[in-house]
Amino acid sequence: MSDDPDTRRQIESIAEDNRPLLVLDVDEVVLEFLGPFMRWLESEGFSFRAQSFALNGNIFDSEGSAAAKETVESLITRFFEVQHEWQILAPGFSDALDSLSQKAQIVLLTAMPHRHFAAREALLTSLSVPYPLVTTEKAKGPAVSLLHGGRDAPVAFIDDMAYNLLSVAKALPSATLIHLMAHRPMRDLMPPLPDSIIAAEDWPMAARKAREALGI
Repeated sequence: MSDDPDTRRQIESIAEDNRPLLVLDVDEVVLEFLGPFMRWLESEGFSFRAQSFALNGNIFDSEGSAAAKETVESLITRFFEVQHEWQILAPGFSDALDSLSQKAQIVLLTAMPHRHFAAREALLTSLSVPYPLVTTEKAKGPAVSLLHGGRDAPVAFIDDMAYNLLSVAKALPSATLIHLMAHRPMRDLMPPLPDSIIAAEDWPMAARKAREALGI
C-alpha cells in the first residue's frame, strides 16, 4: 500500500482494469523537463552547467556562484508553477504510445507535491495526453504496487531515475524496469544502471521493450 494517503486516494479513484499495466514517470519521460527548465533558469538570471548527474551543484547565479540547495529547491517549485508555459512532450512519446494504449492500461506517476496536481493535469490535457495522473510525495514502489493491485497481468515501469526504478523492484519484483531520459547530455553523466534495469535510448526502443514485457 502506498505510504502517501493522497496518492492512495488518487489511485483508488482510477477505474479497475485487468489489462497489462504500463506506469510512466512524467518529467524526462512523457514531458521534457531539463531542457525547458534550463531555458527558464536563463530567463530568471541563472544558468545550468551539466557537470554531474544532479541539479544541486549545477545551477549558478548571475555572478557565477553555485546556487545553494535551498535556492535550487525554490527554483524547482517556481518552475512547476509555470510549467505549462515551458514544458513540451518528449520526442517520440505520442507515436510510441499508439501501439500500447489499446491493449494496456497506462497510468502516469509523477513525484511532485500534490498541490501541483491540477496544473500538471491541465498541461497534460492540453498536450492531448489522456492517461490518468497520480502524484506522490513518497517512494514510487508502493504506488506502483497499489496500481497493479495483484492483477494477473504483467507490469512495466518507465522512469528516468534509477532510485525510482529500484523502489518499484523492491515493492513489486515482477515488474519490468525500463530507464528512459529525454535529455541526452545529462543521461551521459548518469552512473551505470543496475543489470536489472533495461536502458532505452529513445521512445521507440522503450515502447518496444514495454510491448515485449507486457506481451503485446
